[in-house]
Amino acid sequence: MSQITVRNVSKLWGATAAVDNVSFDADAGSFLVLLGPSGCGKSTTLRLIAGLDQVSSGRILIGGEDVTDLAPAKRRIAMVFQSYALFPHLTVAENILFGLRVRKTPTAERARRLDHVASLLGLRALLARKPSQLSGGQQQRVALGRAIIAETPVCLMDEPLSNLDAQLRAEMRREIRMLQQKLGITMVYVTHDQSEAMSMGDKIILMREGKVEQAAAPDILYARPETVFAARFIGTPPMNILTLEAAAGGTFITGSEPRVLRNSVASLLLGVRPEDVTIGGDGIPARVTNIEFMGADTMIACAVGSQSITASVPGKAALKPGEALHLAWRSDNMHFFDAASGRRRDDVAADAMRDTNNTVQNAFA
Repeated sequence: MSQITVRNVSKLWGATAAVDNVSFDADAGSFLVLLGPSGCGKSTTLRLIAGLDQVSSGRILIGGEDVTDLAPAKRRIAMVFQSYALFPHLTVAENILFGLRVRKTPTAERARRLDHVASLLGLRALLARKPSQLSGGQQQRVALGRAIIAETPVCLMDEPLSNLDAQLRAEMRREIRMLQQKLGITMVYVTHDQSEAMSMGDKIILMREGKVEQAAAPDILYARPETVFAARFIGTPPMNILTLEAAAGGTFITGSEPRVLRNSVASLLLGVRPEDVTIGGDGIPARVTNIEFMGADTMIACAVGSQSITASVPGKAALKPGEALHLAWRSDNMHFFDAASGRRRDDVAADAMRDTNNTVQNAFA
């Protein structure tokens, strides 16, 4: 078994909590992603699982065994770092085999594993080369090979693709995901890139300031963000967050006349994803402020009252800055959050769906 269990784990540096009472599970054979901005505690959490740092409180179990106080070498894990950490004076084969040599693995077994790993990663033609003779992607494959050859049930990766260009990152993340599925290992992957997390993970742990902001499968994290932070962090472009104000006759987008809710509900934020915003009809009056053509889509930034909102429309939009238009969206695409806490308000969203007859533009009359 290779399930990872993290229970109430904290890591203090003096009075500062780098990781603050974090709990989650990584199922055996799953791909778990630790996601968040710089300084959120995701890499520290990974190092605590690896045993490179000691927990201040809490427990860590791997395969049902409490490893909290075990040395890294006894946890049966492999790790890939952000820097490839290859020995420049050793060949590709020697770099991959380094750990097995240290553990005095028999020669025949080393040869068998090397042949298997080189075949998996397409490194057979490169085994005699030195790291300086390799591209960035090839060096990353060597670092992966050194982890895989250990044949441990758990592999930890700390932002392994951050040094690669965009195209190569996309290729490597597909390879890593396919490799994890083929080998059936439990993988914990740290990244600040939500595109990597969404495309690779079975489950995402979104972290903020040392705490777990939300833990969910990628589709749930996208469809039902529990906080404003999660709503803005997941999605490209990020979700529009609009301030609402309550007045006589209903709840309105601040600075705009058409109402969003028939009832007056104070201290609310409205979230709408750019791809759910449509142009035309009898929607909310808006004015174009900026246009970004992205190829397959166009990002149209608009002013609605005193608020800013972005619409993502397919293809190239025949619009110009300053042009007036109307924006609309379905009521089941609206997300409501408490303005003070930033937490999701599903009770308000349910009222919105009843009050707007399933499309926001029908609530204006």
